[in-house]
Amino acid sequence: MAQSIYVGLDMGASRTKVAVIDRHGVLLGHSAKKSGINFAATAAICLDASLELAGAERSDIVNAVATGYGRNNVAFVTETSKTEIGCHAKGCYHHFSEAITIIDIGGQDNKVIKLNTKGQRDSFKMNRKCAAGTGAFLEEMSSRLDIPLDEMNNLASQATEMIKLGSYCTVFSATEVLENIRHGKPVTDIIKGIFYSMIQRVLEMDSLTEKVVLSGGVVAHNPYLVEMAAELIGRPILIPEFPQLTGAHGAALYALDATTN
Repeated sequence: MAQSIYVGLDMGASRTKVAVIDRHGVLLGHSAKKSGINFAATAAICLDASLELAGAERSDIVNAVATGYGRNNVAFVTETSKTEIGCHAKGCYHHFSEAITIIDIGGQDNKVIKLNTKGQRDSFKMNRKCAAGTGAFLEEMSSRLDIPLDEMNNLASQATEMIKLGSYCTVFSATEVLENIRHGKPVTDIIKGIFYSMIQRVLEMDSLTEKVVLSGGVVAHNPYLVEMAAELIGRPILIPEFPQLTGAHGAALYALDATTN
């Protein structure tokens, strides 16, 4: 049976995310994959997987909006003018409709976005020039330690102590990590220090309001990072159901708005 659905695509340099929603903004289907070198093909694969989960067809799509690094490489979308900042803000505010500070930890950059009670953006900051605090930093440390990325969170949570890194620079941090390994420091304590370095770097980007939301793929796959952040700021942190999808969900909500307003 035909249905009206709306699609959002967040195509980052590292990961591509697609969200499919209904006319009420409810998430029906979603998918996330490595962007790779063929952005158009990856976007199509994510779209088809999302539609299958939603029980929908391409012919059911009323509108589709794309954001992110590779948004202009996708043929099936109708609009590409929405920014990553705007889409992440809209996606997070959909879940938490109050004044919030959004911290999005992405594969290549970080964003700190402040919204007022109406969901309007008061300010934002982005970290573009340095990989420290991003998913790329964690991937580099994973490679240096020769530990699979998906095992880092569990190992960090098992630490009994923490080896703090003195540098935020990815290159210098890697050297420190290797030095600590050479001196026989427990790998769990080293990884906890890596996590601490990441979250400390992000939290220092800007001041925080009372309500803080963490989003992004790094957050989705590393819940211990959220625990550390909550401990550092001294209060609970809000997490969307699918933190890696907030940009795509926000883009889908923009697609819906364009047909109803």
